[in-house]
Amino acid sequence: MLFDQIADKWSMMVLKVLEEEPLRFNAVKRLLEGVTQKALTQCLRKLERNGLIERRVLNTSPVAVEYAMTPLGHTLLVPFKALYGWTVQYQADVDQARAAFDARNGG
Repeated sequence: MLFDQIADKWSMMVLKVLEEEPLRFNAVKRLLEGVTQKALTQCLRKLERNGLIERRVLNTSPVAVEYAMTPLGHTLLVPFKALYGWTVQYQADVDQARAAFDARNGG
């Protein structure tokens, strides 16, 4: 399902860091604390396959690769920002619901 591929943690964060400008792989990795090289590679490939980012080989020495958000990828910024705003607004309510659940279920 497409939603599963674009709404996971790393995909949303990759799109956020590519919002302003194209970046090389290592620059993306530095900006995403905790992501492994394997997880980032898989995420970038998935986003590229779905048309949300593009991979460009730079004719430099040594050869480098950079990633940029596509116009289709930019269309996700508004809904992602709305989702982020919702999480900020309702975090306390979610925390309270989790605590109540855990209390009822011995967690």
